[in-house]
Amino acid sequence: MFVDSHVNLHSERYEEDLADVINAARAAGVAHMLTISDHLESTPAIAKIAARHDFIWRSIGVHPHHAKDYVDLTAAKLVDLAKGEKVIGIGECGLDFHYEYSDRDVQTPVFKAHIDASRETGLPLIIHTRDADYITEALLIKEHREGAFTPLLHCYTGGPGLAKSVLSLGGYISFSGILTFKNAADIRAIASETPLDRIIIETDCPYLAPVPMRGRRNEPAYVVHVAEKLAELKNTSVEEIAKVTTDNFFRLFSRANRTDESS
Repeated sequence: MFVDSHVNLHSERYEEDLADVINAARAAGVAHMLTISDHLESTPAIAKIAARHDFIWRSIGVHPHHAKDYVDLTAAKLVDLAKGEKVIGIGECGLDFHYEYSDRDVQTPVFKAHIDASRETGLPLIIHTRDADYITEALLIKEHREGAFTPLLHCYTGGPGLAKSVLSLGGYISFSGILTFKNAADIRAIASETPLDRIIIETDCPYLAPVPMRGRRNEPAYVVHVAEKLAELKNTSVEEIAKVTTDNFFRLFSRANRTDESS
């Protein structure tokens, strides 16, 4: 069985067939999913999806694209929201200096609020970082010295330096369908070097459909293709990847209750 550790099931791209998408994932062997918060206004929709299914959990957080809309966000607000049913992670949050939909000087304090909330709740910090390796790395190291928290680099596209630093902090790295992309040799190299007990897998659906599904709307069922590529890189079986990444997920997201089905 697989876990898709990062899905966006509240996306408007699933409005017409969400039940079918979830059923297809289950048929493909995806036993559990974590559906991710992009901004706080999405919370009711996300909570409703998670409440319907005992195998779907959720997070609380603000994507850096939306930081401009949350300049007054506090850790206390996030901590309070994290008390909600089925919340197992803080994020996704972080720094995106590629698109810069929010100014850099706004993104950083919003990210800091999430770090504080992760530290206070003990929930993993789900990090989106793009074209911001150095600042992300420096901030995580500085903040970790002030009090431990567990970082997760989701859908990793950064360099080896940030990856090594997060691993040294006791963190994890999540790889997506990007592993299968022709031009992603650098990411495959990082995945090859990352200890298997610190890796989880995801689709980040509806985005970034893996080969051989490129050009389609991504779905949780396609996480199997991520596992296949990772098995190839690690010279092991897909079954072993499924087991190890599932074990890693439940170790990292310890608030999630593991059912017999995924044991």
